[in-house]
Amino acid sequence: MIELIFDKIIKAFKIVFWFLISEHKDEIKERTQSYGKYKKPKDYLESFNDFIKNQLNQSVALSVVVNKPKDLTREQLKEVRLLLDEHGFSETNLKSAWRNQTNQQIAAGIIGYIRQAALGEALVPFEQRVHNAMQSIYSLQSWTPIQRKWLDRLAKQLVHEVVLDRQFINDLPAFQGGVKQLDKVLNKQLDSVLGELNEHLWEAS
Repeated sequence: MIELIFDKIIKAFKIVFWFLISEHKDEIKERTQSYGKYKKPKDYLESFNDFIKNQLNQSVALSVVVNKPKDLTREQLKEVRLLLDEHGFSETNLKSAWRNQTNQQIAAGIIGYIRQAALGEALVPFEQRVHNAMQSIYSLQSWTPIQRKWLDRLAKQLVHEVVLDRQFINDLPAFQGGVKQLDKVLNKQLDSVLGELNEHLWEAS
């Protein structure tokens, strides 16, 4: 009796493996990416453009991004990101859709995509914007090597954070001594530097 049961189990396993194991070569027929209810990147980007234009009068933070980006606060940036995420427009998806639609890989940042949708502004890698803005800072005066070193640190943080303020700088491990020390190194010019950065960051390139 036991042998009969064991024999049936073996036969059952053979049938299962016969279905699971195939001698055919695996082949990718098609690779596609959908964006929620939108299958094509073009439709997704057009929907994003419409959303931004329709929301401009509804969201103060979004209006600041478009009209006065130099005045944008970290809290407003967080608010904008949350608004877009809630409606399916994450920075990752926007970057992917733009790449698939135009064959261009541009890390423009969420503000860049918003301003492109609202104003038709050219997409420029955010790192390039930071670089350009820093050139304006470097040309303000003859900075010492130590001051340049700290300014370079500031630029590296800006690339990742988009918006820097005094409170955030205080919390950054890269700036030992926080705002007080950085301001001292820059001869009490930190506020001027931050102002210049914000002023030039979103200039037309």
